[in-house]
Order: sequence, then C-alpha cells, then structure tokens
Amino acid sequence: MLRFATILLFALAATWWVLSGYTKPLILTLGAISIGLVLLICARMRILDRETAPYMTLPQTLAYFGWLFVEIVKANVAVVRAVLSPDLEISPTLTKIPTKGKNDLAKTMFANSITLTPGTVSVEMAEDHILVHALLSEMSDPDDFIEMGERSAWAVGEDASDG
Repeated sequence: MLRFATILLFALAATWWVLSGYTKPLILTLGAISIGLVLLICARMRILDRETAPYMTLPQTLAYFGWLFVEIVKANVAVVRAVLSPDLEISPTLTKIPTKGKNDLAKTMFANSITLTPGTVSVEMAEDHILVHALLSEMSDPDDFIEMGERSAWAVGEDASDG
C-alpha cells in the first residue's frame, strides 16, 4: 500500500504542478495539503491499489495504445469502405465477446478499446462477457477480439492469456 501511495503522491503532485504552474510558497503549501488530504481519504477508504495508481504499467499501457492506434486505423478503413460502397451493405450485429480479464480495470480497458474502434460499440458489460454492437457482421467474430482482450489485460499488468 505504501508503494501505491508514494506513486500516487508523485503523480498527483506532478499533475497539480503542471496544471497550475504556480511556484509561490503559499500555493505550493495549499497544493501539498490538498494532495495529503486526498491520500488520507484514499487510505481511509482502503482504495490504494493498482487501480488507484496504475502508473506502474505505464510503458505497457503506452505500447498498447500504439497497437490500438493501428487497429483503429484498420477499422476506419473497413468502415469507410462499407459506407462508401455503392451497395451500402451494412449488417448490424450484436454479439457476446468473452472477457478473460480478472479485474475491473482490465475489463474496462477492453470495453473502452472496443468502443474506440470504429464500427463497434460496447453495449453492456457482464462478469464474463461484453455485449458488442458491430456495424458489419465480419467485425463481430469473437475470435477477432481475443488479441485485444489479452493485450488490454497485459497493459494494466495482468496476464489474461492463462485465465
């Protein structure tokens, strides 16, 4: 817990200082008091964990966002091709995509990644699956989402490939 509190302390202090830009002693003191109160509240609520301070996996998360950007571009091309085709052959589909992530952060990142990808929207999250609306039926194959689910779990420090 101390490790997460320390990480959160530095993240909050850096964010506060970058966004405020003040260096006057009074303002810095008030900022430090505010950050101390936030850490105290988090400790009392017993929420100082990996989800509160996910900065330990920042390199993994950045690598995942790079991979996700490429997937978003590929999905954009497919959606534009479908929309601009003379037949406009869209085939909306609802499908259940199984989730292998063990914690809420991994599941949320997976659902958000699906929604960020053009042509797909996460409609509902359950314990073991996500209901996804796809613009094209070929975008709704659950096997196509396996890699995204594993990579999103890896990005938050979880190994979902064995779950």
